Amino acid sequence: MDRILVTGSTDGVGRATAQALLEAGHGVVVHAHTTSRLDAIANLVDRGAEAIVGDLSRLDEVHDLIEQANALGPFDAVIHNAGVLRGPVLPVNVTAPYVMTAGIPAARLIYLSSGMHRGGRPDIAGVDWMRGTGTRSYSDSKLFVTALTAAVARLRPDVVAHAVDPGWVPTRMGGPGASDDLALAHVTQVWLATTTDDEARAPGRYWHHRKVQDTHPAVRDVDFQQALLASLAEQTGVELPAAR
Repeated sequence: MDRILVTGSTDGVGRATAQALLEAGHGVVVHAHTTSRLDAIANLVDRGAEAIVGDLSRLDEVHDLIEQANALGPFDAVIHNAGVLRGPVLPVNVTAPYVMTAGIPAARLIYLSSGMHRGGRPDIAGVDWMRGTGTRSYSDSKLFVTALTAAVARLRPDVVAHAVDPGWVPTRMGGPGASDDLALAHVTQVWLATTTDDEARAPGRYWHHRKVQDTHPAVRDVDFQQALLASLAEQTGVELPAAR
């Protein structure tokens, strides 16, 4: 069975992802924002999951999360599920996945995107990857993390990297008016992290409910990808390693 890390797994799609992986017999490491949130995943830990704790909006805590994770690894897959709609959207939705990608080796990487990435602006001029609030929109952050996925797939042929749109679902973030099916929101991530299906092992795709979808054109723009990586590396002090 595979060993898989799921960030943001105390509720919503992340929790459903971790639970499904556990039920399938996989080794799972769950993640909580704070120690007070560990109660929300106590039953997953009781069933065999291991837990790491840290605030993804703080770079120092992201580095600590990497140390915690690697002490429990190695991992077959990392699912970068955690995300926020408001507040520190760049640190949580983009910077943390970037730094964790550089620091946690895994054969498969799945990044949570959104259909809203198509409304993002492919402009990183003056972007502040570390600032907690108000610098860029949620749509911008999802465009950036989807382009990050494509860059990882291009530069790391030893890694299978995918982006997933789980749909607009009624989680705490999505709200009660969300129109998509919550029961389907985790299925694609679980499949991509564990399947031997050749279709899922072709890297760099963008998925919605196990179907490949088109992306914003900037996602496939190599110059944009390189500028994104360079900006993240400069501000975080972390370089994305080449293929091992």
